[in-house]
Amino acid sequence: MEPEPNVWAHPGLRAATAAEDWPAVLKTWRALTRINQSRLGALVGLSQPDVSAIENRRRTVTSTEVRQRLVDGLRIPVELLGGTKEPVPLPSLVLPEVVADPAMDRLRRVHGDGMRLDVDSLEAMEGLLAAHRRAEDTLGSRVMNGVVTAQFEKVAGLYDQARGPLADRLVKLLAEYAQFLAWMAQDQDNAPAALGWFDRSYDWALEAGYGDMAATTMSMKAHLAWSKGNGRRCVRLGEAAASTAGASDATRAMAIQMAGRGHALDGDTRDAYRKLDEAQKIIENASDAPPWLYFYGESWLAAQRGMADVHLSNWAGAIDNLKTGLAGFPMAFRRDRAWYGACLAHACAGAGEAEAALKTALDIIIDASEIGRPHAWGELHTVAALLLRRRAHEGRTLVDALADLD
Repeated sequence: MEPEPNVWAHPGLRAATAAEDWPAVLKTWRALTRINQSRLGALVGLSQPDVSAIENRRRTVTSTEVRQRLVDGLRIPVELLGGTKEPVPLPSLVLPEVVADPAMDRLRRVHGDGMRLDVDSLEAMEGLLAAHRRAEDTLGSRVMNGVVTAQFEKVAGLYDQARGPLADRLVKLLAEYAQFLAWMAQDQDNAPAALGWFDRSYDWALEAGYGDMAATTMSMKAHLAWSKGNGRRCVRLGEAAASTAGASDATRAMAIQMAGRGHALDGDTRDAYRKLDEAQKIIENASDAPPWLYFYGESWLAAQRGMADVHLSNWAGAIDNLKTGLAGFPMAFRRDRAWYGACLAHACAGAGEAEAALKTALDIIIDASEIGRPHAWGELHTVAALLLRRRAHEGRTLVDALADLD
């Protein structure tokens, strides 16, 4: 039964929601809607025992993922949620100078708090962005998004001061910030925000004559298409990115391997490996990686080849490539180690190596829980399901470990 139209007008429910007292929220919501725990669980994606445990305060809602399930499933009005704030304006999807761009109008009203636009300040902001990128590798996008957004506002607030060569350099920096914000939105599975920021980054890149960034944003759109299971779009965008004027060799290699992964997603073995081999030849001699691809090299390409192997059920190849890639990852890259580690667990499970799959999954489960949601975390659930389908007892062990952290 759907809640009555005035259910969120109930003062007790509103107060419990504002305090994020989830046991009280669930109990009050069920009382008002007259549905049982099983039906509520179906709405929010939890089992009946999980709902019971939350209501009776045996389980605390701590993860962002479970909280969002409750918000979405119960259709909680956004104004009732604690800690809400007016969001940074989402990048406009309209053409500049053709249709009014309210997002940019708002950005231009942001004050720079006395900051002056000069070479020294630009160098400082570029250095800060580089530090933010590396911090996100370790801390994850959920932690870093607010910090980067606040810095972006400051940078955007200097737009009106920009003249001559400083203007081009500032617009380049805005393109880089927008690309990073897009990546973090994508990492949190917020595709609409990611696409908006990618479009804004692309526009700024074109304005500044920044071919490498224009190619990067298109390549990352290909990655977004891949993550949504759209192999054809992934291939087309990857190929377009690779042919963009001004793209560095490292950026071209990234784009070409994206096209390869798109082919793999569609089950096209020949074209998948052809593209991956092409990317491999390029990256072996690449020496001009842009600052945002500081991590990219043969280790990452090996890991990405391993993901394509998983799509093609080439389990032995996937295991070898993912192990090779992970061996070259710095320990500080917790998010990436969690994701590719989860892919390795998947490959082991696919190969029938249940014990190795469980060990690999448990080795990265903490990082997957803390900074790898939703992607690495979801991949571990896929591994558990695969093990259960194959009647491996390790599947139940992994399910229990995931439940403990959910």
